[in-house]
Amino acid sequence: MIFEHLLAFNIALIATIASPGPAFLIAVRTTLSAGRSAGIAMGFGLGCMAAIWTLMALLGLEAVFRLFPWAYVLAKSIGAVYLLYIAYGIWRGARDGIEVHVQPAKRAFRQGFLINLLNPKSVLFSAAVLIVIFPAHMSAAENAVVVLNHLVVELLFYTALAIGMSTQIVSRRYLRAKVYIDRAASGVLGALGLRLLLDR
Repeated sequence: MIFEHLLAFNIALIATIASPGPAFLIAVRTTLSAGRSAGIAMGFGLGCMAAIWTLMALLGLEAVFRLFPWAYVLAKSIGAVYLLYIAYGIWRGARDGIEVHVQPAKRAFRQGFLINLLNPKSVLFSAAVLIVIFPAHMSAAENAVVVLNHLVVELLFYTALAIGMSTQIVSRRYLRAKVYIDRAASGVLGALGLRLLLDR
């Protein structure tokens, strides 16, 4: 594993986190309705569970691919189709608005943790993106670096999001630029999906 692998992973990770899926939308809604502290707590819950999914994917997929090499090709193909599907959904919903719902701040961390526990986007991201970016066989130390990196990126992203979205100026600007942000994220994920399909 080299620096370029982590860079590619972080680009894909940030594009995925910022896409209008359940985790991002609930983080935005929590910040807008319950304040900055609740938004940060929600992000910590989301990030911790996402990092756990990455750890499980790294440990489990490596063993499966050693026993069944054809499973690697199958997983890449399924991952490519999923990423293209997500990219299409992001592009199609780029002009949709965000409805705000009140969320209790004291339960924000637990809610965030449970959302990513039950979020298929989080599970499939770990399974699809990891196998195309990182080498098939990594050491325990390299796996630990990937998981820690994932956790730090998630925590930094959601903390920055909560701080930013808790100001009226940024909130208004985000809503005005949402269509362009979503379409940029769609382009990144679509390109990664095509790479999965074409890289044999």
